[in-house]
Amino acid sequence: MEEIQTVEGDDQVREAAFAVVATRFNEFIVEQLIKGALECLDAHGTAAEDITLVRVPGAWELPLAVRELAESDDFDAVIALGAVIRGGTPHFEYVAGECARGLADVQSSTGVPVAFGVLTTDTVEQAVERASTKLGNKGAEAALAAIEMVNLLVELERP
Repeated sequence: MEEIQTVEGDDQVREAAFAVVATRFNEFIVEQLIKGALECLDAHGTAAEDITLVRVPGAWELPLAVRELAESDDFDAVIALGAVIRGGTPHFEYVAGECARGLADVQSSTGVPVAFGVLTTDTVEQAVERASTKLGNKGAEAALAAIEMVNLLVELERP
């Protein structure tokens, strides 16, 4: 079999601007996700002036704010961060599902990468674990995905 051409983005930032949109709800978890995302962006070469942090009340509000930023043409990617923790009512399913659908819709309709760093966990302990720096911070993972997608889109546009 002949060698197959592979196209992918790398993890080095080259003149890209990022918006980080984070919820205030479950702030004690989300602050760790923000920290992870910002540290990742910095470690991969993003200048501080190329990062904008936007705060929204909760995960339900993420898609609207992310859409505004994606449509602004000011950002190469948007990183959505939040934490939805299951409770004793169906509220979790509505908020988590609509947040995910809304963010996917923004990415599909605008062509701007939207990294999904919204934790959807059964317990606070699971959320803390996924926002920690020891076991892997999902905010950092979302930032890295955003970087790679920005670079992939550049590669796909090349003749």
